[in-house]
Amino acid sequence: MKYFFSAGEASGDIHAAGVIKCLRELDPEAKILFLGGEAMQKAAGTRPLISLDRMAFMGFVDVARHMPDVVGNIRITRSALRVFKPDVFVAVDYPGFNLKMLSYAASLGVKTAWYIAPKLWAWKEYRLRSMRKVVDRTLSILPFEEQWFGERGLKVDYVGNPSVEEVEAALAALPDRKKWLARYGLDSRPILALIPGSRRGEIKDNLPVMTEVARRHPEMQIVVGGAPGLDKDFYRDLTPFKLISGDTLTLMAMAEAALVTSGTASLECALAGTPQVVCYKSVGWSAAHAVFERILKIPFVSLPNLITNPTDELTRHRVNEESARSGVRMGIVPEMLMHHCNPDEVDNQLVPLLHPGPAREAQLTGYALLRSRLATADPAARRAAQAIYDLAKSRK
Repeated sequence: MKYFFSAGEASGDIHAAGVIKCLRELDPEAKILFLGGEAMQKAAGTRPLISLDRMAFMGFVDVARHMPDVVGNIRITRSALRVFKPDVFVAVDYPGFNLKMLSYAASLGVKTAWYIAPKLWAWKEYRLRSMRKVVDRTLSILPFEEQWFGERGLKVDYVGNPSVEEVEAALAALPDRKKWLARYGLDSRPILALIPGSRRGEIKDNLPVMTEVARRHPEMQIVVGGAPGLDKDFYRDLTPFKLISGDTLTLMAMAEAALVTSGTASLECALAGTPQVVCYKSVGWSAAHAVFERILKIPFVSLPNLITNPTDELTRHRVNEESARSGVRMGIVPEMLMHHCNPDEVDNQLVPLLHPGPAREAQLTGYALLRSRLATADPAARRAAQAIYDLAKSRK
């Protein structure tokens, strides 16, 4: 059977690769076309129709600046759908682009699946109407989404979270610490990891703040986790610190603590057991933060906090009160958002995590709860692949 996968960012590329690998085990004759990166290319054994570096645009300004590329990607994908005629079109996160492609695939009579459901519980709930029309099966990686989507008329299956297996595999294969340090020219001092995201826009916004915080800790060696596909010169213009690309999970596991841009990396850092402060800065105005607070329909933005304390109105009220006083959303990890993402406030949250004490121990206890909430009998990639395979067979 034929499968068309669409992933538009680095984390989606990794997660989709696991599904493709399992799908090829279920269906050895599978023919796979995809939009994605190196991980999917390795799993599928073919090159992408469109590569990640032509797709990973974030936010209105970034998308507007690359509008010719976006329009071209839509045109190429629609043409490929008509010619390839897949049994299933699988969208992987990346909602702005993928919702359009799901709609087009459905109009051609192609079965559709959405792996990693869009975070409509946070914002853009209006997209639910379109989802009901064009998505045959939604495969969630967050346990609270089954109930949330179900209450709004969609059938969503929680298949488990792929980061659990990915981090477990990385931890099981951790190299000897001394050899790893030597490989990258690092010394024996404790490491502070800076994980500024995978997209150029968010890295430009967050890495300078992280760098200023890091300068305050000369007792530590600072290492930046680089995103796939971004060259060293891009990072060199933003920070003077050591850059390690393609080994971020190991970096997290080796670090004493981390500053992490909100996203999949915050979950990976928690699963790796490394204390962290979550940072997210897109604009630095206090007025923008007030708008941000009103738009959000959830008490937190980071995955560790959402999974361990999902959408509880009393918690939201408590968090918002504390945010008004301190600018910090207090879940198991502190969230420094918008204008509160500045060196002074971020460092105030980081310092208590650098040494044994109540703040560090509370995070590690929260991480144990997180792992229990995400547990499933089978790996997420295998469960998702089985659901996609079953959907393809139902078309015959």
